[in-house]
Amino acid sequence: MAETVQTEKDEARRRYEFKKMLERLQEKEGSGTELISLYIPPDKQIYDVTAQLRDEFGQCANIKSKQTKTNVQSALSSILSRLKNYKNPPENGMAVFSGTVNVGGDRTVHETIVIEPPEPLKTYIYRCSSNFELEPLRQMLEEKFVYGLLVLDRREAYWGFLRGNRIEPINGTTSTVPGKQRKGGQSAARFERLRLIAINEFYKKIGERASETFLAEKDFFERFKGLLIGGPTPTKEEFAAGDHLHHEIRKKVLGLFDVAYTNESGLSELVDAAGEALKGVDLMREKAIMSRFFKELTKDDGVAAYGESSIRKNLEAGAVDILLLSTKLREVRLQIQCGACGYAEERTVRSEAGKKISDIDFGSCPKCTSPLLLEEETDIIEEMTNLADQSSTKVEIISDDFEEGAMLFNAFGGIAAILRYRTGL
Repeated sequence: MAETVQTEKDEARRRYEFKKMLERLQEKEGSGTELISLYIPPDKQIYDVTAQLRDEFGQCANIKSKQTKTNVQSALSSILSRLKNYKNPPENGMAVFSGTVNVGGDRTVHETIVIEPPEPLKTYIYRCSSNFELEPLRQMLEEKFVYGLLVLDRREAYWGFLRGNRIEPINGTTSTVPGKQRKGGQSAARFERLRLIAINEFYKKIGERASETFLAEKDFFERFKGLLIGGPTPTKEEFAAGDHLHHEIRKKVLGLFDVAYTNESGLSELVDAAGEALKGVDLMREKAIMSRFFKELTKDDGVAAYGESSIRKNLEAGAVDILLLSTKLREVRLQIQCGACGYAEERTVRSEAGKKISDIDFGSCPKCTSPLLLEEETDIIEEMTNLADQSSTKVEIISDDFEEGAMLFNAFGGIAAILRYRTGL
């Protein structure tokens, strides 16, 4: 069991770090077509790659701009130098990003970054552009499994997907089914017959449009794990019993669940109602953890805490059972020091796109008034999880794609915890 928990924890961290790395690469820009993106799949021969890069180096002689030619040749030389360390590509292949990137204020710096992706690369790519090509890596962040969601009654219907811990509404429709009150001149039997025909046509419309959406999902047979249907009784039972959905979708119906809403908000209600069927799905696990946190928070003797200062003290005391961190956290922990007298302090600042931490004015030393200088910076999630490891604390990185997860970031600053015991810290 402990091994399983450790694996889940490591996977969550790896996913977060991979996503954050892509965000950093996405921010980098070059002038013209000076940034090189190179994707080498695991079955590609390194000597074939180096041969092409040497040929590209020679072709650079045709580049009219002297600066562009110099920068592209520098990037190619840097990549060739890195590839000398490989006889063969790593198990999943490798992605190399190299070039002269703008860092603001008419300043540039040359960077070369080598990444071993979490999944095997499928195609060989060599591309020069003003930005790095990241789409093959972004695709690795896509959820491997999805669930279909459908809520309906006789007035309206809505459908969408559950992707990992994110509910994705897609579309809906409304009906023209008449109410039970018949208009004058119609016999009860004739009116009821027309009404049943209208209901059946509405069910057919729902089935066709929802099936079209679900079947269009990429790699449907591998990724589509099942369909959840919600609505009042007997509507959902009537719909499920009929021949309204595509036969491949009907095979994947996981269950029928009572929900009060059949518009877009009904999708969230359906996911909550289907908790047992979705046991093990990331969203349900995160919802359960956040529910436990909120329950502890409202108790007089509850073991919940939040806020960076409080959580840091509780971690240092070894009192944290589960550390809750929001995926939206974009902060860094800084070590700042005075070069003159040795005074040192730590600060937490928000990391903003396009702004370098090293460009921040940290002010003057309170002891000798000399300028304070940056010594070290660490991502806040990395720093907090390292603290957690020292006391065998479980770490949960919580998405903001559901209501409780969004509250963790918006209401509690993205850092909270369930404690082992009350501390008052």
